[in-house]
Amino acid sequence: MTTHSSNPTDPLRTLPAAKVLVAAAVLAGVALSGCNDRAAQTATRATLVRTTIVQPRDRQASLTLTGEIQARFRADLSFRLSGRVVARTADVGAHVNKGDVLARLDPAEQQADVDAATAAVASAEAQLRVAKATFERQKALIASGFTTRTVYDQAQEGLRTAEGVLEAAKAQLGTSGDALGYTVLRAEADGVITARNLEVGQVVPAAQPVFSLAQDGERDAVFEVYESVFLGETDSRRVTLALVSDPGVTAMGEVREISPAIDAKSSTIRVKVSIENPPAAMTLGSAVAGTVKTKAQKDITLPWSALMAAGRKPAVWTVDPKTQTASLKPVTVGAYEAGQVLIKAGLEPGERVVVDGGKLLSVGQSVTEEGGQS
Repeated sequence: MTTHSSNPTDPLRTLPAAKVLVAAAVLAGVALSGCNDRAAQTATRATLVRTTIVQPRDRQASLTLTGEIQARFRADLSFRLSGRVVARTADVGAHVNKGDVLARLDPAEQQADVDAATAAVASAEAQLRVAKATFERQKALIASGFTTRTVYDQAQEGLRTAEGVLEAAKAQLGTSGDALGYTVLRAEADGVITARNLEVGQVVPAAQPVFSLAQDGERDAVFEVYESVFLGETDSRRVTLALVSDPGVTAMGEVREISPAIDAKSSTIRVKVSIENPPAAMTLGSAVAGTVKTKAQKDITLPWSALMAAGRKPAVWTVDPKTQTASLKPVTVGAYEAGQVLIKAGLEPGERVVVDGGKLLSVGQSVTEEGGQS
């Protein structure tokens, strides 16, 4: 009985068994070869980065702070005695001249004292006239021998006592007159009223400041400076000043005074800068920007994107020019500024540092530099 194949078109069934095995081996080899090529390409693929060559450059930084225009000389004005305010003739912002009346106290009590002192002077003068007449009479009588030495001495002593009483009465009158004058508060110099602490009808105690007077003349720019600013070295004590509201209004100044103490609340140090020929626009209370320059020095600066971390320390990626591989190098940062960092130690001139793409790197990884360098 003759048998026939169920699928006469199947080529494998028409080939000998040995040839089938050879074809399968060839197909498997081709597949494995393709996988190995892709793996090799993946292992040797370099990361594209952007680098820069470390080169110290001359650098002169500047520091700008905001302060306030103040008068060189300021005075707190107060009454020398207590009393009730009956008049106020000046307010904050008013310009006053020396001798102008700023406020008045009720003078009734002081006027009564003056009247009493005036009466005491008149009484003392009358007593002195009587004592003088008595002494002159006794003087004439003792010369003629019609009085005793005791009576003469008493008349002389009475004259001296009357003279003393008159002097005391005059002194009291002067004191009362001064007290009456103290009920009027006057400006001690030309200037501007910058503060007021009294109202009409208020009872003010003696020596309590009621007005603040900024005297005309020299002006200072006052700044509250953080202590860390003094750690750097400035080029000089010269300061460039400009109005915050109008930067076109400028002036030059020089550091005049640095407070020896740190303010406990703000942790700042007060610095006063004298203004040379201040423009009229730099009025009291104006906000002003002061700029100082630091000493020129060679610094290594890198953009923020170059800074990485090695553990808890700052570091940067460097590229070996021979092997084109990346390595992480710890550095010491001198200062952090807007958009860049100053490297104090850890890098040498000529080293190539990765400034972009470092987040994708690992130690020993091959890199390709932007711009065709590899």
